[in-house]
This record gives sequence, C-alpha cells and structure tokens, in this order.
Amino acid sequence: MDTEALRWFQQVADGVTVTEVSDLEPVTQSGVSRALARLEDEIGTPLLRRSGRRLQMTQAGAVFKRHVDAVLHHLDDGIAAVSQLLDPDTGTVALAFQQSLGTWLVPDMVRGFLVAHPAVRFHLNQVRDELHAPALDDGRADLEIGTRGHRHPALHTRPLAIEPLRLALSRGHRLAGQERVRLAEVAEEPFVSLRPDSALRKLSDEVCEQAGFRPITVFEGDDLSTMRGFVAAGLGVAIIPAPRAGTPESVAGGPVLYREIIDPGAVREISLTWSAQRRLLPAAELFRQHVIRRAAAGRVPALSR
Repeated sequence: MDTEALRWFQQVADGVTVTEVSDLEPVTQSGVSRALARLEDEIGTPLLRRSGRRLQMTQAGAVFKRHVDAVLHHLDDGIAAVSQLLDPDTGTVALAFQQSLGTWLVPDMVRGFLVAHPAVRFHLNQVRDELHAPALDDGRADLEIGTRGHRHPALHTRPLAIEPLRLALSRGHRLAGQERVRLAEVAEEPFVSLRPDSALRKLSDEVCEQAGFRPITVFEGDDLSTMRGFVAAGLGVAIIPAPRAGTPESVAGGPVLYREIIDPGAVREISLTWSAQRRLLPAAELFRQHVIRRAAAGRVPALSR
C-alpha cells in the first residue's frame, strides 16, 4: 500500500483540501485524487465523500483513519529510530563480552567512550567462553570482546591484549609464601576448573600437559567466582586470569592468593571480533576504533600487585 496515499488520506480526513495537499506536496491535484481513488479501490469501499469544497470521511473512512494514524505514527517512529541509529553520536552499540572481562576491561572501554559520546546507547550481553558457541551472540551483537580467538572468514578479529594467568591458592596452601610457582609443584593436587567446552579450560589443560601432567579435576564450574570460592575453601587450586587493580578479587587480605606461573604459555589473548560480511553502523564503528586505539596505546586497566 502506498504510504504517500495514506498520508494524503490522513491530511484530507483531518480537513486539508486536495488543493492544499498538492501545494504542500510535490504532486498535482489530479495526482492526489487518483492516489485516493486507488486507495479506496484497495480497501474496497469509499473512504471519503464530497461536502462542498472539502472531502469528509465516510463511516468506513472514520474506522480506517484510526488505524492509518497508528500505522503512520509507528512508521515515523521507525524512521526516526533508524535516523538516530545512523547518527554516530546517538546510535546504539550491541556489545557481547565474556563474563570474566565484565569486571574491568569492558566497563573501562565503555566508560571512556561515553565521555566523548554520551548520547550513544549500549546493549550489553554476557556470553560464555564456550569454544563452539556462535560468535557475536549468534549475530545479535555488533562487536564481541573475548578470548575465544575466533578464526573464520566471515569474521574480523583484532588482538587487544595479552592477559596473564595465575595459579590461585588458598591462604593456607603450602605454596602461599612463594611469589612464583611451577605447575609441576601442584601436579598431584586437586584442580578447580571450568567445564571442558570452555576456552580457558582448554588452555589451562594444555599448560598443565606441557608441564608434564594432567590435572586432577575435582570440580567443573560455569564461572570464575564459583571457582574462586572453592579455591578459598582449600578444595583445590585453579589456573585463572590475574585480578585487576580495583576489582573485588584484587583486595589485599582476600581469601585467594594469585601466584605467577613460571611455565611458558600461561597467558590468554583478548580479542575484538566483528562481522566481515556486514558494515558496522556508525556508532558501533566509532566504538570499534575507540577500543583498538586504547589497546594499541596500552591503555587497559593495570594488573593488581
């Protein structure tokens, strides 16, 4: 159905004459009249009747008008929303990120961006680091910050930072007095880990195997906070990301200690991912550039000491 004809019907029904419509719009009087006639043909009944110089609504026209008003209102809202979306200073960024990055890196990046672009909105969604889970929140996100290292021709991936992994110990652990440890020193101890489909679990298992042993896993969880709780209770050790300054995990005197791992490979790469098949909207593109610039300048929150 021709939206111009609907708008002209709306104007005429509100008391504007066909002549006035043709003066306001780039169309002749006969063009307006023919469009209204085609609209009546599509509906199947007269919508307007002549009363002197003006056209008035029939009963069917009055019923139809209420729905036309609603449709055009929603259409105008949609056009305005798209225009806003295309404006880099008022658009929306859909960002997916791994849970373990939500306490430091992601808030820092978003906060820094909003200083320069305060009207931009963010749709933030946590995703797990499952190796085979779809990237970009199954297409719902513009960008993803994570550690899964997506390798696919349909995706662009840009490394942002290398994050050290640490051996997490309880305060009563026999190695608590050491600042640096070799994984071979805990080869016979129980490990607390994420589930096998986790990228971090795969990495930690590989580091242990390079050290000459397979970890004895006594608990497999879904998140790092649960793992830290088990470590604090002395139920096992864990290979997890180093805490960042200012996060709850970095508070001095906490129940979990984080010791540097001497073994090679005890790091994970944090990357930014976006689609290679569709162009980012302006606000998302600005945020992509912001993240890459900050990472290139080394402007990421510091490690806790």
